[in-house]
Amino acid sequence: MAEKKSSRNRYNCLKCPAYCCSYQHIPVTDKDIKRLAKHFGLTEAQAKKRFTKKGDEESPRVLRHKDDEHFTTICRFIDSETRNCTIYHARPEICRDFPSQKRCGYYDFLTFERAVQDDPDWIATTD
Repeated sequence: MAEKKSSRNRYNCLKCPAYCCSYQHIPVTDKDIKRLAKHFGLTEAQAKKRFTKKGDEESPRVLRHKDDEHFTTICRFIDSETRNCTIYHARPEICRDFPSQKRCGYYDFLTFERAVQDDPDWIATTD
């Protein structure tokens, strides 16, 4: 059973450059593919082929990525300029549940580094 999210989370996703969306392995379920198909007016087979790729035994399908200036690659549904999800209402279940903790390690790191750099827009990159 998933832990219920607290309204007292200690992070603000709106101030993050979409770090969790850069994870290479963003699993999708058949239900997620169905939701994407409906959102884009496609068949499930079309959505599966267009938006996902083969994963591993644990998660047979994962979201496709695109090139990203900050993290090398990122979920194909991230707007590169705004860093917002372009399919927020149709996003996969894992994205709806993440993060499940009150703290986000990357957000804590980003907040600290932005303060040290004295730059409210500083972003850590993977290059």
